[in-house]
Amino acid sequence: MFGSCADTRRPQGFWQVLLDAKPSAVVLLGDNVYADTFDPAELRSAYAKLGAIDGFQRLRASAPLLATWDDHDFGQNDTGVEHPRQADAQKVFLDFFDVSEDSPRRRQKGVYSARVFGEAGRRVQVILLDTRSFRSGLEGGPKSYVPRSDADATLLGNDQWRWLAEQLRLPAELRLIGSSIQFAADEHGFEKWANFPRERERLLALLGETKASGVVILSGDRHKAEISRMDGAPYPLYDVTSSALNRPLAVQAGDEPNRRRKGPLVWEANFGVVEVDWSAPDPRVSLEIRRSDDGMPVVMEAFPLSRLKAAP
Repeated sequence: MFGSCADTRRPQGFWQVLLDAKPSAVVLLGDNVYADTFDPAELRSAYAKLGAIDGFQRLRASAPLLATWDDHDFGQNDTGVEHPRQADAQKVFLDFFDVSEDSPRRRQKGVYSARVFGEAGRRVQVILLDTRSFRSGLEGGPKSYVPRSDADATLLGNDQWRWLAEQLRLPAELRLIGSSIQFAADEHGFEKWANFPRERERLLALLGETKASGVVILSGDRHKAEISRMDGAPYPLYDVTSSALNRPLAVQAGDEPNRRRKGPLVWEANFGVVEVDWSAPDPRVSLEIRRSDDGMPVVMEAFPLSRLKAAP
């Protein structure tokens, strides 16, 4: 189960809805709080409000909780490498999510991480990227960002790229790559991988180089939800965007264009679900967007796991 954009100033009933769905793991994709600050004390206070919520506490106790950050729980809106107190923000994040003092995440720049669940033949690898700590400045104005073509513009930074290549070479049947921003959609003017086209092409190339099968992208940020399918990779690459858990846009802006969208655009508060039926000879993967208020599915895409494998 995964989601993004949870505002502690708004009703918190969705935690119980997530809990009722009995997830085997929970992934938070950023904007886990809305602090919008470079002051670590203010950020710590925002996390304290989240930690005091009963539903969040019970969900956290019921299943493994994995998290990365986005702009509003990293610094300020659309912030990247220019964050003046990034190390302090990282410490607050790692402290809240109970990352052990001997974890590599305490020594690296950035909060990227990975974990494998399940036994051989049923392994699910969760790779959480950090799209904030290394991200070069954006080009264009807010809501009208344009692609950067210069060779030194980066989204992940060299250290994280090296780490990602290592992770993609590890054995796993299904790989869920968590990115706080959308990977596939590229027709809107907000933050997205397409603002750094060389970085997006680098990830597609890396999937081919590492022969990593089973990749699905999980993303957030947009305060709307959709399932996108991007062809041109070694196999069809799905990007499932779930946003927001309780902060949907107050004004719906119509049917935002996205030529890769599969199914409808969802404006209601929502969360995402990935389910795998391992009992089938060719395990079946189900990607869903569900409403946060009642847990009912509103978008679903299902397919055999073998679809996420490059042709020999």
